[in-house]
Amino acid sequence: MLVFLNGKFVPEEKAVVSVFDRGFLLGDGLFETIRVFNGKPFRWQQHLERLQRGAKFLKIKLPFMPKQLHAAAAKLIAKNKMPNSLLRLTFSRGVGERGYSPEGAGCPTLVMSLHPSPKTDFKNLLKWKLITSSFRLPANEPLGQFKTCNKLPQILSRAEADAASANEALLLNTDGFIVEGAGSNLFWIEHNAVCTPPLAAGILPGVTRAVVLEICSELKIPVREKNIRLKNPARVDGIFLSLSSFGIVGAQSLDRKKLKQSPLTNQIARAYNELLIKESLR
Repeated sequence: MLVFLNGKFVPEEKAVVSVFDRGFLLGDGLFETIRVFNGKPFRWQQHLERLQRGAKFLKIKLPFMPKQLHAAAAKLIAKNKMPNSLLRLTFSRGVGERGYSPEGAGCPTLVMSLHPSPKTDFKNLLKWKLITSSFRLPANEPLGQFKTCNKLPQILSRAEADAASANEALLLNTDGFIVEGAGSNLFWIEHNAVCTPPLAAGILPGVTRAVVLEICSELKIPVREKNIRLKNPARVDGIFLSLSSFGIVGAQSLDRKKLKQSPLTNQIARAYNELLIKESLR
């Protein structure tokens, strides 16, 4: 398989990044995971805009123009013959001096790689098992709005989920509210309205989350941004998650407690899949 490394298409076994790269040493970088469907990266522009905002926040200059990146992504998909896959874009500050100071790091590293899409069955996507993680995310954390290469709370939360034979772990913030999944955004249903934590709670402004809000607007489903502690999962009418790799997934349990199932989850999931197909044909 070929990867795109700093402007060149290179066989993966020959793709080399310095052991002194700050992305490897310190997690000093950003990444995006983009769904590729029928050869087209879904919502490429929104992913790229988030990457650009993150690069500006971290004060790292992107080494390629947006059009160049898009063209490179299209070539990578074609060269690898992977029209249905996941595109991972990883961007670091590059090699610099020893220590935390970014001084001396002048040449960023950019890698694009393709990975198989997870095998999905629509019925199984509505039956995820969730747990509550023991790890906490800081509330109102500015870095929470970007996909940085520092993801230890999420990694350890997923390890907890794996140990519990669950599909995903939900994290609370330091204010005690459930805010998001380790790799997903959280939604729940109350009285025929779709609810989701506000961005101010410290959540990632997920691209698929934004798509869900668009779908709800199109279907005239009320949306409320609010905080939730969820001490009693049975009080909500359903929980679902959004993430680029799977789209929309419904939850059947939280901490082994059975959850109610709302027809809205199925409706939104089908609308998402229809939109994915529609935009791939443009």
